[in-house]
Amino acid sequence: MKIPYPRKDKAFPLQIVLVVPFLIQIFGAVSLVGYLSFKNGQRAVNDLAEQLIDRTSEVVDEHLKSYLAIPQTLNQINADAIRRGILDVRDRQTVGKYFWDQMHASDLTYIGIGLTTGEGLGAARYDGKTITIDDWTAKPPNNTSTYATDNQGNRTQVNARWDWNNFKESWYTQPIAAAKPIWAKIVTGNYPTGPYIAASASRPIYDSQNRLLGMIACDIHLLKLSDFLRNLDISKSGEVFLLERDGTLIASSGTEKPFVLVNQDIRRLRAIDSSDTIIQKIAKHLQTSGFASITQDTDFQLEVQGKRHFVDVVPWRDKYGLNWLMVVSVPENTFMAQINANTRTTIALCFGALVVASVMGVFTSHWIVRPILRLNLASEAMASGNLAQTVETGVIQELNTLSNSFNYMAEQLHESFTALEKSKEKLEDRVEERTTELKNALEELQRTQSQVIQSEKMSSLGQLVAGVAHEINNPVNFIHGNLVYVQEYTQDLLAFVQLYQQHDPNPAAEIQTVAEDIELEFLQEDLPKMLSSMKVGTDRIRQIVLSLRNFSRIDEAEFKSVDIHEGIDSTLMILQHRLKAKPEQPEIEVIKDYGTIPLVECYAGQLNQVFMNILVNAIDALEENNTKHTYKEIEKNPSRIKIRTSVINSTWLEIAIADNGVGISKEFQQRIFDPFFTTKPIGKGTGMGMSISYQIITEKHGGKLECFSTSGKGTEFIIQIPLQLNLNEVV
Repeated sequence: MKIPYPRKDKAFPLQIVLVVPFLIQIFGAVSLVGYLSFKNGQRAVNDLAEQLIDRTSEVVDEHLKSYLAIPQTLNQINADAIRRGILDVRDRQTVGKYFWDQMHASDLTYIGIGLTTGEGLGAARYDGKTITIDDWTAKPPNNTSTYATDNQGNRTQVNARWDWNNFKESWYTQPIAAAKPIWAKIVTGNYPTGPYIAASASRPIYDSQNRLLGMIACDIHLLKLSDFLRNLDISKSGEVFLLERDGTLIASSGTEKPFVLVNQDIRRLRAIDSSDTIIQKIAKHLQTSGFASITQDTDFQLEVQGKRHFVDVVPWRDKYGLNWLMVVSVPENTFMAQINANTRTTIALCFGALVVASVMGVFTSHWIVRPILRLNLASEAMASGNLAQTVETGVIQELNTLSNSFNYMAEQLHESFTALEKSKEKLEDRVEERTTELKNALEELQRTQSQVIQSEKMSSLGQLVAGVAHEINNPVNFIHGNLVYVQEYTQDLLAFVQLYQQHDPNPAAEIQTVAEDIELEFLQEDLPKMLSSMKVGTDRIRQIVLSLRNFSRIDEAEFKSVDIHEGIDSTLMILQHRLKAKPEQPEIEVIKDYGTIPLVECYAGQLNQVFMNILVNAIDALEENNTKHTYKEIEKNPSRIKIRTSVINSTWLEIAIADNGVGISKEFQQRIFDPFFTTKPIGKGTGMGMSISYQIITEKHGGKLECFSTSGKGTEFIIQIPLQLNLNEVV
């Protein structure tokens, strides 16, 4: 007889139930990885662009300070020489050679004097290579002669003559009027040797009776500033230029010159009229608020021809009156090209992982579902009255046990129903009794089946853990045991090398070369440390193996007297990779305030696990806090972990571990020791660390574990355990 079973309209196949959530989880993880990769790339671009711009601004600032200080310093030296009578302005031959020598030793364009009598003298490098001497009298016309010079600074011939008047030139009138050293207005001229555009450092000169003799000036050609800016690393992709406060271009890293020729006359170029699109756009943006209004470092981003640029504007001044603007611009695509490629690669790899995981999920679910479907079909056939059912076994042990139990049940039911069929007429009165027995047998069979499955699972798990611990323990013990000999051999070899170096301090060149190539001094210092670190690593692996063996043999335990400080130091050594400095943050400082404490009776491995959990949480809190501050801000207020140990009332040990991280709110402090509770993002914590630590301290050691924290200021965990543990008093 077919027995009807109630069906649910919204039931799903088992294969879909197994595969779909798995695919959704993988797709979510892939999407999150791709999104975080792109966002991290953008943040990296902003940080890198800011660092590159700041470094470039510092380089340009240092160059301007050193380069523009030369003319003023040279003017002061020459003015002092004239005032003391060392340099006689009336001896024109001597003064000419003196200025020629200074031009030969410096990278200036012009050095000269203009006297109150209208006369003057100067040495120039108009073409940027050849030094000539200009000598003029008080009255035009043709009162100025330009002389070619030999390699000793002697005048050889007159190259040209022209008109000149000191009293009409700004480089003469401005310092005389100011009566102090200044930078005169930038001068321009289209000479036969080429365009001339220079800034003049000028100052008045006096004789020993403090009478005004005139002025002295040094010129620097602004095209040399453009050459310097053009040679910066940033100039390959970005733009650097200098502006006067009225928006006039001084120098730039581009190919465009800071002037134009109009009817053979030089006219200086305003930045907003520049043919360079980047300079023009930035200048127009600055003009909206006014060039003169910029008094401090200003950062902004600007769209130029559909591309985003990072721009930094820095005011630049000196004590002699210069007041310029230094502008540095870097396009975003300089950094984003590689990051976009990496993002695409990450997405492709994640998609590939999704496809592979999906295929594996389908095959795995099919592998699991197929024997269950056979059981299902056999059960439906039995429910329909066909009791002659046999289910094939597969490769899954638990399902094989279930199949064997099902086959046994089916066989028993088949035999029982056959016997009932034959004796139905005679055993009519015993049908109910037999049916009740069969039902009880079926229920007992189901209970037995569940017990068998559970027993098999626990047995397999125990065998797996014991096997893994055994297999790991052998090679680790081999490595750990041989490390002692390796360390002894290494120390002997290093001692031998040192002895050899003492007796032969000057080895052959080939030996010296090999020693430098392999960094022998660093190797001698680092190799013992490396072996010590390997020994610490093998000790840690042995502790893990011991924990696995304890898991598989619960009756074993390790209870002994230990030095707590050694456990803390070992834990800090394991976490050293997280404490050391990184490009985005300085080193996390660890302050040890160890008291004098005796050996403590405890479960050392489990207590080290508590230290590890608390220190890892402290490091996570400090790293989270550091993401909210710049590198310089972190240096001013460095991240710290303070560890303090002391003895209380001669019977209790207190260990305090404090950090100055983000802290924990009062709401979360009440739940910090609850299982599966965590304040960390998904994937970074299980929420079991502090719960397990609390059990180790309170249940295993009969002590106390407390948390004290102020949000935004830091957290402190205080551990208190007895120095001598009575095992009968704790669980």
